Amino acid sequence: MSATVQQQSSSSSVGDQLAQLDAARNLVLGDAAYYPQIVQGILPIIGATARHELRRWGAEFLAETFASPTLAMNTKESLSLIVLDTLLAMLVLEEEKEKETGVLKSVVQFAASVYPLVFRHTITNPNDAATWEKMNTIKTRILRLWDTAAPGVRICCIKFVQKVIQVQTPGTIADPRRPDQNEISLALVPRNHPLIPPPNLEAQASGLLDRLLNIFQENTSDAVLVNATLNCLGILIKTRPSISNKILTSVLAFNPLKLANSPMTPKIKIIVKSMERTTRSLLLNVIKRNASGPLLGRIQQHLDRLMQSRMDIFDEGTRKRLLPPEPTDGLDPSKRMRLGADFRGTPTPPLRLPPIPPLPMGPTSIAQLFTLTADEELRNFDVQQLPIDLVVKITLPVLHRIDQRLLDEALNGIRSRYTALSREQRISQSSTLQGIDDDDDDYEPDFQPAEDDEQILNKLDNAPPESDRDREPEVALGPFRLPPPSPFTDEELEDASQGTVMRIFGFMNALDEPPPAKRPKTGINRLAASNYDRDSWITVIARLATRASVGLETIDDDIKPEDSNGAGRVRVTIGNKIRESLYVYILEDFRKRIDIAVGWLTEEWYNERMQLKAGNDVVLRYEKWAIKVLDGILPYLDAKDNRVFTRYLSEIPDLSRDLLERVKTLCLDPERVQLVITSLHYLITLRPPARELCLDVLEDLWRNYDDASTAAAKILARWRPTVLQQQGPKNGVGPDTKIARQTDTGQNGIAMVPT
Repeated sequence: MSATVQQQSSSSSVGDQLAQLDAARNLVLGDAAYYPQIVQGILPIIGATARHELRRWGAEFLAETFASPTLAMNTKESLSLIVLDTLLAMLVLEEEKEKETGVLKSVVQFAASVYPLVFRHTITNPNDAATWEKMNTIKTRILRLWDTAAPGVRICCIKFVQKVIQVQTPGTIADPRRPDQNEISLALVPRNHPLIPPPNLEAQASGLLDRLLNIFQENTSDAVLVNATLNCLGILIKTRPSISNKILTSVLAFNPLKLANSPMTPKIKIIVKSMERTTRSLLLNVIKRNASGPLLGRIQQHLDRLMQSRMDIFDEGTRKRLLPPEPTDGLDPSKRMRLGADFRGTPTPPLRLPPIPPLPMGPTSIAQLFTLTADEELRNFDVQQLPIDLVVKITLPVLHRIDQRLLDEALNGIRSRYTALSREQRISQSSTLQGIDDDDDDYEPDFQPAEDDEQILNKLDNAPPESDRDREPEVALGPFRLPPPSPFTDEELEDASQGTVMRIFGFMNALDEPPPAKRPKTGINRLAASNYDRDSWITVIARLATRASVGLETIDDDIKPEDSNGAGRVRVTIGNKIRESLYVYILEDFRKRIDIAVGWLTEEWYNERMQLKAGNDVVLRYEKWAIKVLDGILPYLDAKDNRVFTRYLSEIPDLSRDLLERVKTLCLDPERVQLVITSLHYLITLRPPARELCLDVLEDLWRNYDDASTAAAKILARWRPTVLQQQGPKNGVGPDTKIARQTDTGQNGIAMVPT
């Protein structure tokens, strides 16, 4: 009695613990931040000494935790070191004592998720030999279970082996500077690592792969293991190109229909179909991911052979039964009639047209006039619902096969309907014209003989049309012209221009910017704006700003007119609106959009040159906007923007002294002096038309800027050595003074110190 009570209390205690554990699981599923606390709290409860139900729950929870995508990788790595002892204890207990399949499957899946994390920890911690030794022990025990455990556990072991092969095989390194973001593989391991030498691990992975692929030659009757292996191979083919050819060669040598040669029982039929479907899915996915691989031809041939063999084996029993042969010397009354057969018997009566129903009372529509059937469903069917091509496909064969006699009868019936309907309408119109009133038929003060129908019809034929009787006399009208629209006010013009520009830039922002690797390489003879992408729209927008207003603007347009209050007001044009929007768009991310600035300014410069060549009055805007774009990006330039700054100065079509004077102001910041010197050196070397102008700026830097004098002297020694040979002090202020930073007073001002 006491033992029964103790057992009931123990079972109730386990039930309460499972309920609390389920509540903790629901908590972490709602917020992944609680995973570290919950995992460390449940380890004493689900250990090797716990009840079977608790250990099963714990194994499932840990396998789910380390497979969860919401938990960060760094957190998983730190937790894997904590749960490693529990994992080893649970694996030893389930393997040696109970061998409970459910717990053992969860433990192996748990180990498959933990192995890459411990591997990465060992890479960064080569002195932690104890952790790697525990993981090696776990791996050895799971590999031993691979051949002896139940089928469900062996499937999980195959998944573990796939993870080991994937980790211990070199993979691709996306960014060598950030190893924590790269995929965990043997490529991250140093060649001289003391715990995990790459040659040994790669040899072990190769042996495990051979053992994994060996199932295609030995045990092809176990469809469960074969399908599990095929499903795991897809990931290895995708992520490890170095071993993909070996895997594909083994799969192509595997014949899933081999068992079809034995007596075809329902079980064997299901096994063969399952393996063939899984093999075909794997090969189709390989073709879909890599449509130009070296084994593409062999894979396609193998798929064709599988399809043909499958049809020969399985489709024979599912084909439809053929119709029995029909008599050739006559017609069976129970069969359908065969056309063209030589049959002597009762002749078939000719087809007759059903009687044509009379027209309904009241007004008659065209549809009712041509409707010859009495079936209400056909009458109510709306033929307009059918597409015109379908109507043509139905009508042409019907007209080709219809009996001419039946068609003539139908046409005669419609003709008689139309004649009767026309006669009734003419009689009714005649009665209306003569003012016949039924109430006055009895009163006839002046007897006149009544006209018959023929006289009435003749009178109607000679009468003028009704439309002519009711028509009013024509009036000579002159040509009609719409009044001209009222001119736009300045405010309306500004609003319309702003709306147009916003729509253009809104559409352009909706287009994705193509990565540099996928941009087509266009030559010098390319057509602008021909790809319908973002670059094409930038070209269109730049040309709208520069060329759309050609001939509509004059130099006086840049003068601010005065309104009624005498205040200056800027004249608004759509070109200026586009320029302002382009300027803002470039400054939002000038490092990536510097090519847009260069293209826009090139269009401005080209338009000015073409207008000046044609002798037109043109508003010069190139230099204004080139300096404005430079002023916009100067405050945000740093020493790392060497390429961006040099590209802007070297690719814009014209350099002016005012623009280079703005560049010279960067030398006030000692950290950006080298940026200016490098850009000027590039211009002097590779842009000869601007060489003298850049040398003048460089000479001024050598004379007046202390931080730039050393670097400038190296360039001047090659291009203007006579400047460096000048001797004697330079007195005065201006070009013969040096600008130095005032550091002794603790201020940020600039002092003029004579040399």
